[in-house]
Amino acid sequence: MKAVIAALLANLGVAIAKFVAFLVTGSASMLAESVHSVADTGNELLLLIGRGRSRRSRTTEHAFGFGRERYFYAFVVAVMLFTVGAVFSLYDGIHKILHPGQVQSPIVAYVVLGFSFVLEGLSLRTAIMEANEARGRHGFRMFVHVTKTPELPVVLLEDTAALVGLLFAFLGVLLSQLTGNDRWDGAGSVGVGLLLACAAFIVGYETKSLLIGESATEEDSRTIVAALEGGAEGFKAIHLRTSHIGPESLLIAAKIAVPGEATAADLAAGINAAEARIREVLPIAETIYLEPDIYHPDEVDATDPSVQVVRRSRSRLRRGPRNRTVR
Repeated sequence: MKAVIAALLANLGVAIAKFVAFLVTGSASMLAESVHSVADTGNELLLLIGRGRSRRSRTTEHAFGFGRERYFYAFVVAVMLFTVGAVFSLYDGIHKILHPGQVQSPIVAYVVLGFSFVLEGLSLRTAIMEANEARGRHGFRMFVHVTKTPELPVVLLEDTAALVGLLFAFLGVLLSQLTGNDRWDGAGSVGVGLLLACAAFIVGYETKSLLIGESATEEDSRTIVAALEGGAEGFKAIHLRTSHIGPESLLIAAKIAVPGEATAADLAAGINAAEARIREVLPIAETIYLEPDIYHPDEVDATDPSVQVVRRSRSRLRRGPRNRTVR
């Protein structure tokens, strides 16, 4: 949560500075940026609240826990970015274009924008450092799409949008001063609004997918299949279904082919051993359900996505090193 806390402190300081600058200058761009930073501050608070609530213990009504609350609050952040940030900035910018007013003391706006740029840059630097530890070989664009942790992508997008928004606000004030046409200040506010709308769409799209429920990655699916089939029991995965209950909690349900001559005691012991192997290589596999069955090829639905996941995973495992072992 280092990135979230850094963004919270930066946005709070920036919001106060920008609002003071707006009161002095009367700039629509500065007002839009003030609202932008206030919204970002609220967003970080929402992310912290969501993380705290997601750690509540399971209940009878919520047997799988509250891990998805982090996704819900991240989705609320997207709504906040659009309604509080984008809509207000667009409205204020259009109003300023239609009814321009003079920007007073632009030097104050420049000083505050420079101060804000430094704070937002430091916040983005912290978010990038945290993301580098989590994204592995993925680029930032792919990381935002595939990660199951909502906070880092939200902070990355917010901080990036904040820096670009500061540039729009700077250009709005500067062009108003150079041309004497204060409609440029309103145009800067409109630019901030459009930028926030784009950021809100990306955050909302990605968190909606997590909120509905995303399956494990292909890499994790291969790990699960390898652990299932890597023991002495002779189990073979028929189909596999997974769902993230939260960033650190994965639900696994699989139908497995078992030897026909195995006794109930053998099956129970084998299933327990297979579950232990999965949890050893994939600690986030908190809940596992394995259904034993006798394999009948003609009864397998080849169009079932979960069957295709198993076959792709098994195929890639076969192409890997011959001495591959599951630990």
